Amino acid sequence: HVQLVESGGDSVQAGGSLRLSCEVSGFLMRGACMAWYRQVPGKERELVADTDTDGTRNYDDSVRGRFTISKDSAKDTLYLQMDSLKPEDTAMYYCAADEGYYGGGRVCINYKYWGQGTQVTVS
Repeated sequence: HVQLVESGGDSVQAGGSLRLSCEVSGFLMRGACMAWYRQVPGKERELVADTDTDGTRNYDDSVRGRFTISKDSAKDTLYLQMDSLKPEDTAMYYCAADEGYYGGGRVCINYKYWGQGTQVTVS
């Protein structure tokens, strides 16, 4: 079965940095959709960054230039490097994955697998 386990969340001061990790098991990362989402209580989940099936990296405007998504297939790990953190970055961060097969094509629309989340608090 597929398992995603996030780690690296912490409480930091504004301007600080954190590196989140997502250890993946039971899932082939190569050519798959991988993403980081975040959510705060009472608000909708939002996409922070993802890597498409062709390896293209995408970022939400609110984090572009500050966050970097990457993956190390050899270590079965997805990362999110977060620099210049702001209080508005405070949220529960989730790792998500999907094979990316839909309607005979390759797309990253829905994510089938999710981790339990890791809390990031910026003050």
